[in-house]
Parts: sequence; C-alpha cells; structure tokens
Amino acid sequence: MLQNGECVTLECKRAKSEVPKSVWETYSAFANTIGGVILLGIEDNRKESDIKKRFQIIGVDDAQKIVNDFWNTINSDKVNENILVSRDVNIVEINDVQIVCINVPQADWRIKPIYLNGNVYKGTYRRNHEGDYHCTERLVRAMIRDSFEDGNDGMLLEHYDMNDIDIDTLHRYRTLFQYRNDGHVWNEVDDKTFLKNLGGYTIDRATGKEGLTMAGLMMFGKGLSVQERFANFRMDYIDFCNLIGDERYSDRLTYDGRWENNLYQFFSRVIPKVTADLPRPFRMEGIQRVDDTPQHKAVREAFTNAIIHSDLLLDAGILRVEKHDDRLCFRNPGLLRLPIEQIFEGGVSYARNPKIQNMLRMVGYGENLGSGFPLILDAWKQAGWDTPVLNNKLELDLVELVLPLSAISENESNTTIEKKHSTENEDREKSREKSREKSREKSREKIINIIQNNPSVTQFELSNILQLSTKAIEKHIKNLKEDGIIRRVGPDNGGHWEVINDKNTSV
Repeated sequence: MLQNGECVTLECKRAKSEVPKSVWETYSAFANTIGGVILLGIEDNRKESDIKKRFQIIGVDDAQKIVNDFWNTINSDKVNENILVSRDVNIVEINDVQIVCINVPQADWRIKPIYLNGNVYKGTYRRNHEGDYHCTERLVRAMIRDSFEDGNDGMLLEHYDMNDIDIDTLHRYRTLFQYRNDGHVWNEVDDKTFLKNLGGYTIDRATGKEGLTMAGLMMFGKGLSVQERFANFRMDYIDFCNLIGDERYSDRLTYDGRWENNLYQFFSRVIPKVTADLPRPFRMEGIQRVDDTPQHKAVREAFTNAIIHSDLLLDAGILRVEKHDDRLCFRNPGLLRLPIEQIFEGGVSYARNPKIQNMLRMVGYGENLGSGFPLILDAWKQAGWDTPVLNNKLELDLVELVLPLSAISENESNTTIEKKHSTENEDREKSREKSREKSREKSREKIINIIQNNPSVTQFELSNILQLSTKAIEKHIKNLKEDGIIRRVGPDNGGHWEVINDKNTSV
C-alpha cells in the first residue's frame, strides 16, 4: 500500500502515543465514500516526491492502548454509527515496530451519512485524491435521500397534474405495454388510472392532495414541465463515430424543443441509435432469423441501469450516453449505492428510482434481482470484447459505465461477421432466403395486428415495439399499402390506419 502512496483508500498518520483527532474525519470520509485503510504509526513526508522515501515506518509506543482508546471513542457519541467489527482493527508488526491497521468499509447506503459530533451538516466528510473534505449541505442531503429504501421517485409533486403529462408519450408507452402485456386489466382503464397503477400519479391519504409523482413527470411529462421542476437535470446523447475533419460529433440528441424532454422519449429515441452498429451474426431459432443478440440486450440493460440509478435531484445532473468508434459510455448522476465488487457479483440491486424501474420493466426493460450487470459481463465475454469498466467518479458525483467494442481479433465489421457465419452452399443460401421471407411475413402480421388494436399507432411506435429500424417499418408499411392490405385515413398527423384485408399477408 505504501508503494502506491496515499490515495482515495489509504491514509497514514504518525500517532506515536495516542489516537490522532483527524482519524475521525478520515473514518467518516472512508465510510461515506468507498472505504479505505488507516495506518497509525507511519510518518508521511508530503514534501518528498519519491514514494520510496516519503513514508517512514516509526510505529506506535503502546499499540494496545491506542486500540483500546480507539474502540472506546468509536462506541461513544463521537460518531453516529460504529460500522466496524473486531477484525477491522489489528496490530501489525513490521521491522520490529508495531503499527495499528484500521480497515473502514464503505457504509451501507441505508445508514449514510456517517458523521461526527452529532451534527450531520457540519460533521460529514468524504474522500478524494486530495484527502478528506467536509461535505457541503447539498452532498449531505443527497446521502440522506439515498438512505430511503423506497427511493425518491414516488414522492408527490404538488401542483403537477395530468395537464403536465405529454399524452403522446404516455400513449406510445401504453401501446408497447399492451403489446407486451396482452389481456392485462390495465389496458382498459383511462390514462389517469393507468398512471396511478404504475406509480406515476398518487394521492396523499393524510392531506388529500393528489398529483404526479417524480416518476410520472420524469417519464411522461411535457418537456417544459420537466424543465420547470427539474431545471438542473439534463439528458444528452452524442455520437462521436466516423468524424470527418473538424466535426465535433456526427449526431446529437439534447433538449432543443423538438421533442418532449422526458425519460421515456429519450430512452426510446436513443436505444435504436446506440445499438444500430452492433454486430448481428446470422442465427436461427427454428425457421426464423433472430437479430436480437446478447450484446443488444446488454446495452439496453446498461441504459436502463443508468436511468433507474440516476439521482434526479442532484445539482447539474446529466444523464449522458456517448457512442464512440471503439466504445459506448453511459453516465448517470449520483454515486453507486453498493460496492463495485458486489455489483459485479450480482444478486442484489437497489434502484434510486424503483417506480421508474418498474415502468421500464413492465415493457420489457431491466433484469430482476440484481442480475443486470452479470448479464452485461457475460454478453461482452461471449463477444470476445474487453471487460466493461464501471467507475465511481467521486469528484463529479457520477457513475460511468464503459463498454469496449474491441474484439479479440481486430474490430470486425458487420459484413465480416456475416461472412464468417455464411456458407457457399447454394441449398443453405436458399434456405436462408426462405427464412428471411418467413421473418418478413411475421413482421407484417405483427404490424397488422398492432394496427387493428391501435389504428392511431405511429411508425416510430411500431419501430419501438417490434425492435425494428424505422427504415424497415417504412418499407413494411409501403408494401402493405401497395398490396392493398392497409390504407391511411386522414393526414399523417391526426389521421389513422385502416386494415382493408388482413388475410392477404404474403410478402
């Protein structure tokens, strides 16, 4: 540890004959960040640039006394919570001297913040590469919010009601919900009742007040209403692929007044963009080609996780998705609630926004029981790509997930991968073409079925429901119209579809 020098998880103190007062600030800082080790009996010469010369192991005079004093103090009212057990404090002998080694784990998110002297706003510390620092009131409030097991997105937003909902967004969601949950009783209720069932609208039994929840407004709200209530929160997608000359980016989606600035629209518009260039190897299930790969599912899971773990109330919080030639990046405001090792293992998940998590899960997005991150790791391993990197950006109060797109054998284009899985056998090629025809026919049948149930469905919604590109949907619609199976009644905006002949679905 000393060879690497003091860092975000290591603190050295001289502590010759007593427990230094600054130990408690470090205890609070480590507990509120990602944990760390305090070494007592190490002299640190910060002016020395050579790490090998910077630290001197001088030991302590009476290690057992220091340990006893430490336990007596930590069990007093000096700190609000003692999160240590006996094995966390040890006496270690090095070079014939004794030092005291104190391992401070990351505190459980339900008991943060860990603070000193009974004052949560003046006695709370966090850690960065500069050392311990006193938390601002804003950071303390964020930790207190995070301690609520039920999350924050179910709270009632006074003065925000159904007038603040973008009905088009809600109906797009309901179309997908109906497709994913055919026969569900919620499909028959009005918009307000549907939103209430989802957790997007609530009534305070104590006061009788009612209105949208944070989840309802953020998922389905009008852009102006979202901006008014959450002025510091922003959604941003940037594509840095295939740049030419001095181009800053090749595509960007940010709030510009041309779309409703809510989470569901952002998610629906960005998912096709961020997955468009992922390889789609040739794979069959029976007679139908399957284009949805484990990597596509993993990217959707990563995006879902970024949304459900975002701290929507942080100042200057940005939910950001970046697409690069060699990687995908997902960033969300708010640090990880769980230690990174526990997230990699899976099995446990505590979303900051459980209502939003449920809304996405009801239409097929998001894994259960903490299996999402292992799913991502497995998908990347199957593809032969580098291991995903999950980072707590402590200084920025955000989490970053990087998904490398580099394969073990050079980055292969979709065409190369397709060729690798193809054969020169003419009979097999004919079989594939028949399978493609079957797949196209199946898609046409699904489009007809959806139109019959929802004549007002848009091509964008069809793309979202069937996980097909908008170009593929446009082609299907064009062919169906030319074949005399469907027709458009009224204008593109405000009109509806009519099925003329649903029996003729030949390609």
